[in-house]
Amino acid sequence: MIIVESKRKKIENILKKHPNAIIADVTSQAKDGLVRLSPFYPHGGIPVPFSEGYTATCVEGIWQGLKVFENEDIDTSMFRNNTMKGIKRTVRKHGCVLGHRKGVYGTEILGYMEAKHQIYIPTYRWMLEHKAMDIIERLRKASETKTIVLLDYNTCCDVDDEAKPLSHAYLVKAYAEGLYPFDDLRLSNGIDNKEDLPTQLSLFD
Repeated sequence: MIIVESKRKKIENILKKHPNAIIADVTSQAKDGLVRLSPFYPHGGIPVPFSEGYTATCVEGIWQGLKVFENEDIDTSMFRNNTMKGIKRTVRKHGCVLGHRKGVYGTEILGYMEAKHQIYIPTYRWMLEHKAMDIIERLRKASETKTIVLLDYNTCCDVDDEAKPLSHAYLVKAYAEGLYPFDDLRLSNGIDNKEDLPTQLSLFD
């Protein structure tokens, strides 16, 4: 079983709710290899959607870089940020968000929900599949017999919620368990066959 909880909660309170659970911090503040699941982690070489020839160091760099504000257009320098800091672009500095440009050279401005489905979710999925599948496989195996609690600052697990930021920890859970928006994943990838899963892997290696 995989559960998403707020990183702001006290660990002792989480363990009271989920006794004997494995606590897995998947934020940019993680102190082990699970930091690689953070959208801020600079894997490098992540394709920018609808932008042939462009890659970025991290998922968040793409999401922030393609934002369009009333006082500023996209910022491709975000694609190169490998520090895990200074990636957020705020309304306080740039004015109201108009949407996300559909690619560096695109003319279409996507609304929040469209951008979430066409930019953020596919980009995060690409990162999981190409940069973090070893962690996903360990997570799948461990969750067969243990309760895994993924810590995230955002805990919204509704992909279609227009009011709250989507939890990337939920996307980890969704990918590992074949849930929406990755509900066709288990069959298409054949991962329902437990023989395909590693048998001796530690989640924290």
